[in-house]
Amino acid sequence: MSAHGHHVEGEWPHQPENATLEGRNKVLGFWLFLGGEAVLFGTLFATFLALRDQVGDGPTAAELFKLPIVGAATLILLVSSLTSVFAVQALHQNKVKDLIKWLIVTVLLGFSFLGLEIYEFVEYIHHGHNFTTSAFSTAFYTLVGFHGAHVAFGVLWITLLIIQVKKKGLNLVTAPKVYVSAIYWHFIDVVWVFIFTVVYLMGRVV
Repeated sequence: MSAHGHHVEGEWPHQPENATLEGRNKVLGFWLFLGGEAVLFGTLFATFLALRDQVGDGPTAAELFKLPIVGAATLILLVSSLTSVFAVQALHQNKVKDLIKWLIVTVLLGFSFLGLEIYEFVEYIHHGHNFTTSAFSTAFYTLVGFHGAHVAFGVLWITLLIIQVKKKGLNLVTAPKVYVSAIYWHFIDVVWVFIFTVVYLMGRVV
């Protein structure tokens, strides 16, 4: 039995996402795509920093931002980054049930984050902080909304991957897809840490 176990283990490569040329190309191509995304977010950050003091008649960052809500959203995303790591560990160990479980938890945390963000936006609009209120509000919604759209896309993508893995199983075609989605998820988590620092913390302090 143990020999058979070793045989199965031997069949599943240590890094299944890089086991085929197609898989390697997919991962490399995705890193290049993320480079473009990083430049795009960098531009939005620069625009936000340039316009953050131009509040016009609208409320200022210090008047608006409620750090407990944003702090909770940040914690949720950081935990989802961890569950994403667990999913990749399960992927490397060819544990399909564990993989699906951790991906589902990641998706649920992503939905929770989006729920808090929508609640937050509704509160801001209620306080007169609309998309067109001021240069600050436009820059804020563009940056934070753009990130929120990325989270929504990530949640949808991982949900579709869960369905695919359930149908087709874990193999050298589905493995790179799951791995790439995890890289993407970490990327939007890192971007959020920057948003939390630059937009919210600096908005309250500086």
